[in-house]
Amino acid sequence: MSGTRSAKYEWLTVEEVCKELRVSRRSWDRWRERRTGPKAVRLARNGPIRVRRDWLDAWLEAQAAA
Repeated sequence: MSGTRSAKYEWLTVEEVCKELRVSRRSWDRWRERRTGPKAVRLARNGPIRVRRDWLDAWLEAQAAA
């Protein structure tokens, strides 16, 4: 499925992002608090937080360029 349009817009859970980045949930929470991590949204009012694959890829590219 990689390389397809649907993979680019795949929704990832916080746990999936943490696993991929090899960071703890605490690190993720600090990034969210400081607004330094990848773009993320809460689905619905009290729903889960999700990160779109293309947002994560863009954030990783920005980190590599910094």
